[in-house]
Order: sequence, then structure tokens, then C-alpha cells
Amino acid sequence: MSKGNGLAYSEHCFLYTPEMPTDVWGLLLKEDALRDFFCGQDVQALGIKTNYMECVLELDYPIYIPQTDKVLKPILLQYNVECPWRIADAGFMKPQQIWQEVTKWERLNDRNYQEEYLIAANVLIRNLREMHDKGILHNALTYENLTWALELLDFELCHTPQHPYEKADYVRHVPTLFDREVIDTYKLINYIAGVLNQPVNYSIVDALFYEYGFDIAKYKVCNHQNPNKY
Repeated sequence: MSKGNGLAYSEHCFLYTPEMPTDVWGLLLKEDALRDFFCGQDVQALGIKTNYMECVLELDYPIYIPQTDKVLKPILLQYNVECPWRIADAGFMKPQQIWQEVTKWERLNDRNYQEEYLIAANVLIRNLREMHDKGILHNALTYENLTWALELLDFELCHTPQHPYEKADYVRHVPTLFDREVIDTYKLINYIAGVLNQPVNYSIVDALFYEYGFDIAKYKVCNHQNPNKY
């Protein structure tokens, strides 16, 4: 598979919106491709299941952005995955396609969970513990960046000790973003359970987070007038 080869949901290959001077939907910039490539390898080295990085290619196909009068050389990031479907693709998949992947999860987990969403939860929380212990921030833990084989993808926003952020302002925010990833993982678990039509037992999920060193209780807030009410 490759990344940066245009949009799959439009008749237009590339579209520009002005969030950033060189931000083009469907197009991959060189610095983003390289960060994705190297940070992905950093995460994979921890034993976390990711896409397998193959190469970064610069294309001789200049893209002109009329709105900014800039010319960009697009980049392709070539990689290999076990499953081409992302969690976000559930709406485009047949239920049997999803369950074909889900039934493989038992191999990833040594626990005797009956509900499949808890198998996924254990993998995701364990991965988060491994990354945070090594000072790695994925910074985009969404249902768009995880496959139905529970492969973690898309590391262009990632921060690792080997490949830290270059801007001091980005580095300054890293400590707070670690906490946000705990809630991001919580959201992912809920979404997977919803797709699989499995009610979430939050006591078990919270206990699983706690077992891996993430105390959900530390994020709780209460009513100012009545501390016992949330």
C-alpha cells in the first residue's frame, strides 16, 4: 500500500484548504513522510504491531497551488499491512469482513476474554503503556489510524526520543498530550465495541487501564457545590 497518492473519496486527486500554506489533501510532504517512516520504525521496534515501512519515494510530478503560488513535489510512502481496512472503514464493510479480522485477535492476547472488544482493549492499552514508557507520543490515536488487525498506523505527528519534535513549542505540549492519549484510547475501545454491538463494561475497562498504570480516576471532575456529584 502507499500513502500520498491522492484522495480516494473525490474525483479530484488533490484539494487545497488554507490551514497551512502547503497543506494539500491527498498529498504527502517529504518531512511528513520521513517522520512517518522513521517514527513508525521506532514504534515497531517496541514489538507493537504496525504497518511495515518499505520506502519513501519523491515523484517527478510537481503540484502547483494557485492559491499560494507554490509548487510542491509529492511524496509516496510505501508500506505493507496485514489488513487494508481501518477501524474507520466499518461503515463501508460487510459485517462478515469485520468479523473475519476480529476472530484473529485471540492470537494477540493471552487473556481469556469472551467479548472481543476487551481483547482489543488489552492490546491498545498495553501498546499505550509501551509507548509512553519509552517516551513516545503517537499524537493521533483515532479510529482512522488503526486497522482491523489492530495495526497502529500514521506516525507523521509522532514524537519519539530518536525523532523528537524540532519546534520548541511542540515539545512544550508533549507532557499534556500523553494524558490525552489515554482518553483517545478509551474512545477507540468504545467505538470498536459499538461496531461489534457489544455493551461496554466500564468497570472492567477502567480496571484494565489501572492494571497498566493508567488511573482513569485522576481525570474525574466533580460538581463544585456538591463534590459527590459529577
